[in-house]
Amino acid sequence: MSRGYQDLIVWQKAMDLVELVYCESASLPSDERFGLTSQIRRAAVSVPSNVAEGNARSSDRDFARFLEIALGSLAELETQILLAVRLGMLNQERCTPILTLAAQVGRLLTGLHRSKSNARPEATAKQ
Repeated sequence: MSRGYQDLIVWQKAMDLVELVYCESASLPSDERFGLTSQIRRAAVSVPSNVAEGNARSSDRDFARFLEIALGSLAELETQILLAVRLGMLNQERCTPILTLAAQVGRLLTGLHRSKSNARPEATAKQ
């Protein structure tokens, strides 16, 4: 039985990314709980959330728009992780798995976005 967005590899990998981010961001300084920690977690959660919401939309064009938002959130997440490393709040070596998985999710999002953006106009309405 199809579960829709939960069957998408990009959604599954993005969920894995959220788990990694939550684990690693727990080590951020407590005074960053409402700052960088919150921003990092929100950006991470936004990626699979936008994939799921886009998948629920009625057209490929709408889905493609939500994939663009997910790509933006992913870029935001990567920037925030790199910033935390530069500020000495996170260890570069421990963040490598996050950045590696983020790159993989980015490739998957880009491929799916390309396929949804190139769909024929008459085929964009979901069956």
